[in-house]
Amino acid sequence: MAKIKYAYKVEDEAKIAKAAGFRLQISPKHAVEICRELKGMKLEEAKEYLKEVIQMKRPVPFKRYNRKVGHRRGLKGWDSGRYPVKAAKHILKVLENAEANAEYKGLDAENLKIIHISSHRGQPIRGWIPRAFGRATPFNRPTTHIQVVLGEA
Repeated sequence: MAKIKYAYKVEDEAKIAKAAGFRLQISPKHAVEICRELKGMKLEEAKEYLKEVIQMKRPVPFKRYNRKVGHRRGLKGWDSGRYPVKAAKHILKVLENAEANAEYKGLDAENLKIIHISSHRGQPIRGWIPRAFGRATPFNRPTTHIQVVLGEA
């Protein structure tokens, strides 16, 4: 596998922990909205937030990709939102992986903060749907790359 360049530049590698998930089969639009909400949060707060999203108790505000998105109760300062459960599960796994990397490096797990988190579109998984008269329509499934950088607050 090729060496991946993170979208975040740092001077001291000893003070941060990184993790990434590649070609995750989740919606890139859902991943963008979740990552925007998590940026700058403390790690424990972010994990609790994602667990509440998975249990459908707390919605994620959809600020960019919000066309025809209904309103949800409990959002402050924004009305439209959703419960992207599948994307939240995958991003939670990447966060837990970054936490394990931080503990391995000897960073204080209590004071970890999400310095950088981003999502990018990955290579689509090509597929086809058979149609009438021997034709076919492409049906591609999107993939997403997630990058997380944790640092001590």
